[in-house]
Amino acid sequence: MDEHVRQAPAAALRPYLAWYTGYRQRGVPPAVHRGLPSPLLTLIFTLDEPLVMAAHPDPGQPPGSFRTLLGGLHAAPALISHQGAQSGVQIGLKPLGVRALLGVPPGELTQIDVPADAVLGPVATRMHDRLGAAPSWADRFAVLDQEFTALITVAEPPPEVGYAWRLLLGSGGSLPVAELAGRTGWSTRHLASRFREEIGLTPKAAARVVRFDLARRALVSAAAAAWPPGSGGGPAASGGGPAASRGGAAASRGSLAELAVACGYFDQAHLAREFRALAGCPPSQWLAEEFANVQAGAWLAGE
Repeated sequence: MDEHVRQAPAAALRPYLAWYTGYRQRGVPPAVHRGLPSPLLTLIFTLDEPLVMAAHPDPGQPPGSFRTLLGGLHAAPALISHQGAQSGVQIGLKPLGVRALLGVPPGELTQIDVPADAVLGPVATRMHDRLGAAPSWADRFAVLDQEFTALITVAEPPPEVGYAWRLLLGSGGSLPVAELAGRTGWSTRHLASRFREEIGLTPKAAARVVRFDLARRALVSAAAAAWPPGSGGGPAASGGGPAASRGGAAASRGSLAELAVACGYFDQAHLAREFRALAGCPPSQWLAEEFANVQAGAWLAGE
């Protein structure tokens, strides 16, 4: 059994949350999943078995199991293991909305994973219990809409940080830090300090993660397009902005080099180096691990 359902949050929550995803797997081979860097923070409520973290982005944080997990932005992979079953609800948190929903700046969560109640207190326990008792994914997502709406406060990061973050996302991570600072009217040093506090990474590190996330999604789109006919379908594309679309189109024509350039890298070798650094493995290995089909990454030969 393999269930995977994604839904947008209620309209009032979309400035703060990107999506809800419900998942339940049973009877699959034991595996290790890589939690890759992305421009979103992660909040997970398990439903049945706990979430087993074999390794955190911060290598100094010991492995452990979690009923709920809140993870900040990171620039290294996390490793999640399961023994053939896993289930839960995952929420993508936008950095600019973290203060308003959680009451803390994202910088306090950078590179770490904590139980959700360490930040939300009894609210996290109540949410976990309500999600476990809900009979369907639609009911669980309705619980999240209700609970998160009640959490909203007026807390917001400085407008200069919000402006810089939106510029960085819109450029696919390609704007130089000096240009970001110039557009805000701040010095690069002051921008780096406030950005780190309110987003969770410095502008330079955040640009690297944004660019990597676009490339990762483009790879998924390309793998889906190249999936062998009659195989029952490949991995679902994750969507993305113009850079991801251009990258996916390029790779579907068989050129990883074109995908690399479309996503803001100097060349194919640059993309491969960044993938190894941020994912801990080359692109073809990641695709094979995630989608259990080596053929999906066959067009990446020579990476």
